[in-house]
Amino acid sequence: MLSAEQNELISRVGPGTPMGETLRRYWLPIAMRDELPEPDGAPVRVRLLGEKLVAFRDTSGRVGLVDEYCPHRGASLWLARNEGCGLRCIYHGWKYDADGNCVEQMNEPESFAEKIRLTAYPTCEAGDVVWAYLGPKEATPPPPHFEWTRAAATRRHVSKVWQECNWVQALEGGIDTSHAPILHRALAANGAGISPDSPFVRGKAPTLDVDATDYGFRYAGIRELDGDQTYVRGYHYVMPFHQLRPQQVPNRGLDGGPRHPMIAGHMWVPMDDDNTMVWNWLLTAGDEPLTEAERLERGTGNGPDFVDAANAYRSRHGRWNDWGIDRARQRSVNFSGIDGINQQDRAVQESMGAIVDRSREHLGPADRAIITMRQLLLQAVRTVREGGDPPGTGDSYYALRAWEAILPRGTAWREALLPEMDPDAAHREPAIAG
Repeated sequence: MLSAEQNELISRVGPGTPMGETLRRYWLPIAMRDELPEPDGAPVRVRLLGEKLVAFRDTSGRVGLVDEYCPHRGASLWLARNEGCGLRCIYHGWKYDADGNCVEQMNEPESFAEKIRLTAYPTCEAGDVVWAYLGPKEATPPPPHFEWTRAAATRRHVSKVWQECNWVQALEGGIDTSHAPILHRALAANGAGISPDSPFVRGKAPTLDVDATDYGFRYAGIRELDGDQTYVRGYHYVMPFHQLRPQQVPNRGLDGGPRHPMIAGHMWVPMDDDNTMVWNWLLTAGDEPLTEAERLERGTGNGPDFVDAANAYRSRHGRWNDWGIDRARQRSVNFSGIDGINQQDRAVQESMGAIVDRSREHLGPADRAIITMRQLLLQAVRTVREGGDPPGTGDSYYALRAWEAILPRGTAWREALLPEMDPDAAHREPAIAG
């Protein structure tokens, strides 16, 4: 468990907080490209690390990210006219470019625009996502070129959903492999969730291996199966909030394998201390394109069945309607009685309150990845305070992918899976097994 002071340290993300300053050293996703589809289109509100911002695509196609409030009299620039390579406040006509420079003042007989500057942050675009960097210019990391951001658009899908709790407990739920075949379990082969026939459910409680790396860590849940076999599910955690996981069981000797193997993941991006934007991505592992059915994310708890994109990507179910829990379905259809795997995650994580009190926890060996992640966050804060660069601000994660397999019992999983999970593993510094 963490002390109350440590819990506060990793949870609070506003300007000037230690964790907030650490998170500002990374590229952060702020909007999907289709939210800003064309030059001079409507601005988009962005809440990020406790700041209220506005994103816009200017006349040249460049995306700006600026403080929402006009420095003249505080009117919202979300109301602004997007025209002529800048946002023009509708109150008095002050106009700001993508760098935050005031370039016109319609109401002033003698302009002093050169003295006015709006807070602005650099952006880039990768993988159908607009990203922003809120940290010091001299520490700007390489662009966020994960495998999924560089793949053909036909092979990937990205979505997002607003989650009403702190980012750390949402992240912890994502990297926790031991809960998945319990919370997400279907009670019948045709039920909603992870099939009872899958190795995920048939396997025993997992043993976790965690290997420290320069980007965060890789980890594996190792479950014994009947018949002298072992199911190994390998993941990556890339600082500060990225998870890479196998999406479906690949056709590598696993029973019930799908048409093609896929890799997926999440990004748990803090909007403020009490709210998180959860980004979801899906990628085919080969050249085969995603189907339209896969893009709808049916059964995942994401996608249009579960998320209202027109209402700031809020979930259609939450605390106000008990996350849609159905006690009859809980008895006969799935373990939780809640539809949608990621909606099940949101329910348990939001049920803890806005910020969970970790000083009251009782952790066990199954929480090894979570314990390691918390240690990394605390160390990253110390590193930034001392003037260093935190883990995951290089480019060593670019080729990573997650993988899983059923192996003969006693097989070294790293030898079997690392060629798929990390092509550059042999050239890294030796990992520390945990």
